Amino acid sequence: MEIKKPISAKDRIILALDVDTIEDVVRYVDLLKDYVGFFKVGMPLFTSCGFEAVDTIKNHGGKVYFDGKFQDIPDTVAKTSINLMKKGIDFFSISATGGSKMMINTLNACLNYAKKQEIAPPVILAVTLLSSFGQKTLTNELCIDMNISRYVLKLAQIANEAGLSGVVAPDVDAARIKTELGEDFIIVCPAVRPTWAIVNDQIRIVSPSDAIKAGADYMIIGRPITLAHDPVAAAKLIIAEIEEALKEKEE
Repeated sequence: MEIKKPISAKDRIILALDVDTIEDVVRYVDLLKDYVGFFKVGMPLFTSCGFEAVDTIKNHGGKVYFDGKFQDIPDTVAKTSINLMKKGIDFFSISATGGSKMMINTLNACLNYAKKQEIAPPVILAVTLLSSFGQKTLTNELCIDMNISRYVLKLAQIANEAGLSGVVAPDVDAARIKTELGEDFIIVCPAVRPTWAIVNDQIRIVSPSDAIKAGADYMIIGRPITLAHDPVAAAKLIIAEIEEALKEKEE
């Protein structure tokens, strides 16, 4: 599937728009659309505002990443994903733990719909493991007796074999995923926090610089920008950090 690699530093930022009102959506999109690549619509915003949030972002000049992390029987996820496409969403996530059949069926359904409608196919990412999970949760609660990095890589391999565009995965696994699956396989790094930000409820966090150096193509950043006293200034600081990391990586 053809996908567009981010060009500038700001294009790599996916802003987690975890707000509850359309007024807040308008505020952040108007304020930050020139400083981030995408606005993430997740479950908190969607359950509060529905597709009005998506339409508002697009109408105010922003681009949407829909983070639904869908996991259900294959037919349900396929139909749900097509409904996103009908609403003009071409960048979204499903859960890798839903299994290969779910991922393959979803991709094929979306490709068939895109061909029928003569539109570009969507960029579908597989979420590997939530950033709030650590080794203890994986082993003791999910009863998966595997090193957490090996588990994330395995899920990425399954997603790749299913034909998906990429994965949402932590920076500690990005380099190995790129080595194993190639540069064209997209990696979105979650739980990105600049060094000056509060950690909050994430366990496996990373700085924008570390994410870039590890091989991430995009990064999801939320509260360090949205809760900053000056969101634009915070976004500019992160852009500068990304630019510096890209420069160091090239050298």
